[in-house]
Amino acid sequence: MENIDLVSVTIVTYNSGRFIKRCLESVLAQKYPAKEVLVIDNASTDGTVDILEQFEDRCKIVYNNDNIGFASAQNQAIGLSSGDWILTLNPDVLLAPNFIHALVEAGHLDPSVGCVCGKLLTMTATFGLPDKPLVDSTGIYFTPMLRHLDRGSQEVDNGHFLNHEYVFGATAAAALYRRTMVGDISFDGEFFDPDFFVYREDADLAWRAQLLGWRCLYTPHARGYHVRNVLPGNRRALPAEINMHSVKNRFLMRIKNITGHVYRRNWFWITVRDVVVICCVLLREHSSLKAFLFLARNWRRFVAKRREIMARRRVSDEYLASWFSYTPVSRPAPKLAPRALPARGAEAARS
Repeated sequence: MENIDLVSVTIVTYNSGRFIKRCLESVLAQKYPAKEVLVIDNASTDGTVDILEQFEDRCKIVYNNDNIGFASAQNQAIGLSSGDWILTLNPDVLLAPNFIHALVEAGHLDPSVGCVCGKLLTMTATFGLPDKPLVDSTGIYFTPMLRHLDRGSQEVDNGHFLNHEYVFGATAAAALYRRTMVGDISFDGEFFDPDFFVYREDADLAWRAQLLGWRCLYTPHARGYHVRNVLPGNRRALPAEINMHSVKNRFLMRIKNITGHVYRRNWFWITVRDVVVICCVLLREHSSLKAFLFLARNWRRFVAKRREIMARRRVSDEYLASWFSYTPVSRPAPKLAPRALPARGAEAARS
């Protein structure tokens, strides 16, 4: 009987009581049989733990004593996993029943694909859907200002994004990573960079993966729903700590990953955006000044990470620079002929 790849679903919770039950139910209801589910709780205080206890017979759950951040907790889950693929999932995501199947199927189209993402649609915090279906993400892209945005975000889903395409990267809200890539691009055993703590860690990861020659594939056959809390334009509604990490991580991501060619091509727009960010912090968002102090105190460590990444870089200047555009960049990918999953006994499912 043909074997199928084991998928490790890794979820980090922090005061996720509104969402986590429905999220886990959608994961456990997946038609893909070979899966294990790992949940790391970052010291929730809102009743999340009580909900998670109901799933301990079907999932591996670890309760941390402190909030160590999304990046470190995901690394913790990945370290405990054994799958051929790792599906990082936010607790505010619901998956259609064939989501994992479609991602794994697409991942086998090309061995250079290290990450696969599907079509996420917008969902409200009460699990409601808008009158017209809205796209949440079909992958991420970078602008010449070094902003990373979700492809198709808030557009009406009117039948576009129907083809398999190579994109720059995937939102970690629902991204499937090949185990081989995880090992290849991790540094000191860290897949997500813990210095990011929260926010932009998936964009940093996507940039590093591109530098090291891995590709990200979008498949329209994997569909899910996501509650999006962070959108361009709603910064004032976010906690001060999140905004501080956003500022810090914008510059940290560049310190680690930008090449001279990408900077020279886009230096004017990068500088314009930097001036806007710095002026905003100095004039209004004083709580984010800690971001620059953190960068200064840890500069040597960040430069050491950069040296290691650049020493292993595998792509050309032109290839990398071609991804930075004000309109989302994508490239055609092989078409997939749908086929049924091979049968596998229930004893092999590790959910």
